[in-house]
Amino acid sequence: MRIYRLAILLAVLLAGAGCNKNLQQFGAHKKAQNVILLIGDGMGLAQASSAYYFGEGEPGFSRFPVIGLHKTKPTDELITDSAAGATAFSTGYKSYNAAIGVDGDTVARETILEMAAKKGLSTGLIATSSITHATPASFFSHVPFRDQEEDIAAQLPKAPVHFFAGGGLRFFTKREDKRNLLPELEKAGFTVDTSSLAQPARFSLAQKYGYLLAAEGMPKMQEGRGDFLPRATQMALDYLSQDKDGFFLMVEGSQIDWGGHNNDADYVIEEVKDFDKAVRVALDFAQKQGNTLVVVTADHETGGMSLSAAEVRMQRNYNHIKPTFSTGGHSASLIPVYAYGPGAWIFAGIYENNDIFGKMLQGLGWK
Repeated sequence: MRIYRLAILLAVLLAGAGCNKNLQQFGAHKKAQNVILLIGDGMGLAQASSAYYFGEGEPGFSRFPVIGLHKTKPTDELITDSAAGATAFSTGYKSYNAAIGVDGDTVARETILEMAAKKGLSTGLIATSSITHATPASFFSHVPFRDQEEDIAAQLPKAPVHFFAGGGLRFFTKREDKRNLLPELEKAGFTVDTSSLAQPARFSLAQKYGYLLAAEGMPKMQEGRGDFLPRATQMALDYLSQDKDGFFLMVEGSQIDWGGHNNDADYVIEEVKDFDKAVRVALDFAQKQGNTLVVVTADHETGGMSLSAAEVRMQRNYNHIKPTFSTGGHSASLIPVYAYGPGAWIFAGIYENNDIFGKMLQGLGWK
């Protein structure tokens, strides 16, 4: 009996040692200095899975040791839009569809980007949509409705953003109120480029950088957008990582959602492949630095996409995949969350979308 008890105790100790080793690998005993949040707008499990069947090489998704699921319901309906979804991530408050950085009573709530800047961290936003679109806007702006893009743009010069890249130039220069916000951005310390994603010879933390490279959204990958998203991500990391206090960076693959709304599988797949390149850039940085929490998720799923067996001559062919869609809108599916680095273990399990805000703060060691 004594030998039996000793064997059980030994097994428990070995299991505990294994768990501790795994927790150390996931960063359970270390706080993050930096957070990179990558949002594949509209990217459910099927969209992410397409990278395994249509991409080149092993997707970056395979490199995450921790995976969870989040529930997307907003306060006013069963299915969320991007504004309410991003506001949940950025503020920790669930809100109504169309809300940008405000709670259900339209009260402005401090975002993680604003908190980071207040604590002395540098901040960045990147999107393949306009920088005033629902997801990026929810991290620096506070308005009742997402379509107030001119109001959102007017808030950017005073927002604590140090680097941004995306489209949306017309909301700064061709406005109904006739204001040109580019001089206001320059007065706020920005060097603004409206022609190309040109990296300066040397980034300086004394300077802020903005890139507005399309009137509204950036071109599709199928229209020749090229390596904008992974390159902008690398540029942001080169700049923000100079800050010894750390940084917060949000990167959005915006047009995965647009392809889903169009029920255009090729559009979705090319945008997912592009987003995965940005994910790899973030992971390469985090793996090298050892102090960076990387979180990848989506605000919701778009299109009810499924990777279906193709129908060939009235028979299912399990050697061929034909993506199909069930809706032109969003769905209520649970959304995967992928985490890497210090604090990654916090993101395991099933939880509400607004819990991601608190989990990022916990990963940073903030109360």
